[in-house]
Amino acid sequence: MQKKDKEKVFGGEWSEAQLRDFLTAESYDGSESDYIAIIRAYRHMLPETFADYIELFTSEGHNLDAKNSDGTTALETLNSHVQGQQYAAIIESARH
Repeated sequence: MQKKDKEKVFGGEWSEAQLRDFLTAESYDGSESDYIAIIRAYRHMLPETFADYIELFTSEGHNLDAKNSDGTTALETLNSHVQGQQYAAIIESARH
């Protein structure tokens, strides 16, 4: 079953400070904060910006394999979205 696609995407150039604002997130349901941060970035960024974000995310030591409260990784979540495939590929590339 395909999940609901992205709702809010903001284009334009993002500064490093703006990207950094998305590095941390509060957990509200037992999900790992890095999972929430990735999903939040996915919902707000175009793929090119998301790639820059993931580069910063990993360089700062954040966990690409963080899971939500159901044990699902961000990569698995993105792969379940029709428009998430390009974003999932960015995470896959960053993991290697």
